[in-house]
Amino acid sequence: MFSVVLFLRLGFVVGHAGLYQALAMFAVAYFIIGMTVLSVCAIATNGALDAGGAYYMISRALGPEFGGSIGIMFFLANVCGSALYVLGLVEAVVDSFGIPPGQKAGTGVHVLPQSYWYELLYGTILLALCLVVCLVGASIYAKATFLIFLIVAGVLGTILVSFFATRPLGVPIRMPHLNSSETENGNFTGFSLATLRENLGGGYGVDYTTGQMMSFSSVFAVMFNGCTGIMAGSNMSGDLKRPSYSIPRGTISAVLFTYLVYNLLAFLMCATCSRTLLQKDYGFLRDISIFPPLVTVGIYAATLSAAMSNLIGASRILYALARDDLFGRALALAKRTSASGNPIMAVILSWLVVQLVLFSGKLNTIAGVVTTFFLLVYATVNLACLALEWASAPNFRPTFRYFSWHTCLLGIAGCCVMMFLISPVSASASLGFLLLLLLALHYLSPSSTWGYISQALIFHQVRKYLLMLDVRKDHVKFWRPQMLLMVQNPRGSPRLIDFVNDLKKSGLYVLGHVELQDLDALPSDPLQPQQDSWLGLVDKLNVKAFVSLTLAPSVRHGVRQLLFTSGLGGMRPNTLVLGFYDDAAPRDGLAQHPAFTSAREELPLGFPPLRAPAAPKLLSPREYVGIVADALKMLRNVLLARQLESLDKAWELRRAASPPPTIHVWPVNLLRPDSARYADTCSLFLLQMACVLNMARAWRRARLRLFLCVEAGAMPGAQEDKLRQLLKDLRIQAQIQLVPWDSVVRLHWQAQRGTPGGPAPAEDEDEEGAAVNFPANATQVSDEYVCAANKMVLEQGPAPAVRFLYLPRPPADTSLYPLYLRQLELLTRGLGPTVLVHGVSAVTSTQL
Repeated sequence: MFSVVLFLRLGFVVGHAGLYQALAMFAVAYFIIGMTVLSVCAIATNGALDAGGAYYMISRALGPEFGGSIGIMFFLANVCGSALYVLGLVEAVVDSFGIPPGQKAGTGVHVLPQSYWYELLYGTILLALCLVVCLVGASIYAKATFLIFLIVAGVLGTILVSFFATRPLGVPIRMPHLNSSETENGNFTGFSLATLRENLGGGYGVDYTTGQMMSFSSVFAVMFNGCTGIMAGSNMSGDLKRPSYSIPRGTISAVLFTYLVYNLLAFLMCATCSRTLLQKDYGFLRDISIFPPLVTVGIYAATLSAAMSNLIGASRILYALARDDLFGRALALAKRTSASGNPIMAVILSWLVVQLVLFSGKLNTIAGVVTTFFLLVYATVNLACLALEWASAPNFRPTFRYFSWHTCLLGIAGCCVMMFLISPVSASASLGFLLLLLLALHYLSPSSTWGYISQALIFHQVRKYLLMLDVRKDHVKFWRPQMLLMVQNPRGSPRLIDFVNDLKKSGLYVLGHVELQDLDALPSDPLQPQQDSWLGLVDKLNVKAFVSLTLAPSVRHGVRQLLFTSGLGGMRPNTLVLGFYDDAAPRDGLAQHPAFTSAREELPLGFPPLRAPAAPKLLSPREYVGIVADALKMLRNVLLARQLESLDKAWELRRAASPPPTIHVWPVNLLRPDSARYADTCSLFLLQMACVLNMARAWRRARLRLFLCVEAGAMPGAQEDKLRQLLKDLRIQAQIQLVPWDSVVRLHWQAQRGTPGGPAPAEDEDEEGAAVNFPANATQVSDEYVCAANKMVLEQGPAPAVRFLYLPRPPADTSLYPLYLRQLELLTRGLGPTVLVHGVSAVTSTQL
């Protein structure tokens, strides 16, 4: 952490900001650092760490998108940091050995020429020295670092002694970066109350190295680089013997030690040095030292250590990114290591990028960018820890417990505020770059097996909100269809799955499947291997559905199980959708579905082939109608979908030709002409479902056509007005078409008169009463009448995209189930895509 700031920029900070603001800067910086260190320690002690430090922590906590993008940002932060320290070292070398401006030849030790290109050359040489050490390996670096630590500690001791031992003196200040040989005097006054008072307040001036006016944010940006070494230990996590033990102890002790030293030195400088000396001679510590050469050695050692630390950190991050294959071939070169495991190619690539950054030329120029990058990384480390804490995952139990979600949140807030205070432009650009990386990795990177914190957070929040979703507070105004679609084999029903997805209107959608097996006779659950195939189908068809599979001795028992158990809390299916029971041969629609035509190699998805036309069905007609009856007893709405596999939605809805596709709605019970009404619960539910389909994005071009069956002398105009008012109250836009059906009804009454003891018309019965008495009605409706009703529906052209018809309640007498099903088949024969609808719950509201 002690770097160029300690020896070359602490006077700059105190001289421009004054003691009060300097102490405030240290407090803010170390508050941010402290919160981040707590998060680092928490993550570092929650399992084994590997190479990559912060990148490894973030990627394993937040997933590959965040990990990869922050890894690149952290790599750039370390690269720029390394360049910054090399430039600081160049500044110190030139200050000690550079030929003064205005002189053609050097005298004494001042022999190095000064210019932009010469300083770039010196930086390149010093960076090459760092490269050699890093190429040799981390063990040499660790030994070199310990030696440097001893040197810096010794130099620090001599500096502290110098403040007390050195007598007051005037220090001539050369302006090495201005083309002038003028000098100015700064004063070391010794401990003086007058000097301290003079330095208490801020006095921002021009930085003599860049010629720019300083401010709180620009000085803070430079000062913060003296605190960014907190990740040095975690960056070497792959090289440490016990990272989870060493990182917390080493990092926390370093933070406390450096904070005390910075505050102590700031006070000593303010009490002993004039503002002119502090602002205009960044190397003044040499001038006031009891042994100046030692300070020079300390400056070189500290800046070299920081430069090497950042270079080796950058290389380890790059190596970890390459090894995780997040960027594919782009970083393939960085995977190569030496025989001892040192990632030499990553070191060389990092060195090249640092060399490019050296072209910026001045330390203070890149300080703001470096600080912004580091703050962004620290904010994300805090975010990773916050996410792990909020997810409440049982496996997040770090041995370091001195943190909470409050510390993480404070760390994030502090980083973000300071980032924008230092440089709004750099902060915005960094965030924009981060967002681009996030999006690129989200769509392009391969899936990982690290675990995604987003899944844990989503689970945590969904559970919380499901508990808050109280079924006792349900209101008809906010009703939405929640579908359970029973699928025997997805190969035969991809268009039906797609159609129901349009019909759900942001409600729950469950694909149900019953496997006819006995678990007692099996070694293991046969449904578990199938789960991935079904989830893959959901992904491929791009439907927002859950999958629910069950074992049962019969299909009817399985559907009962799913109706009882599917969903959770307030999210349970309220509508059962079944394919129609007929003799049509099943067709493999999956092979022709647009989702699979471009990926035929993935077509099988583990589903068995379709049933052969001659093979027996898995359920009988009686069992099929029994499923409908069961659902109605459970107060579930029922939809029977016939010939939906012939619905070509792409052709129907995207054709440019006029007129637009239509949805035909028949809200009258065609199998019960003696109780025809349009305002019962089932008719309103049917209207609602047609309207919901029309609201789906893919169906917005379609037009609703509502058919009003009228008899002669029944005042059709009044009926139409009444229906139009109902549609207006329900805010449903539909075209009403009157259909005379005297000839059809006549067939019904002829059959009635031909039946001895046939009951009289029951026009005033309520809907439920009519349902109870339907057994008699089933025997009364003749096939001739049903065929005439079918012909009437078919004649209302042009052919619609889909038809919605009223589904009568099954008879109470189970022996009449086959007759009921046969008449449904006659009614819908040849109609194309048709949905038979029976609703049991009120779903429409005319109130605000």
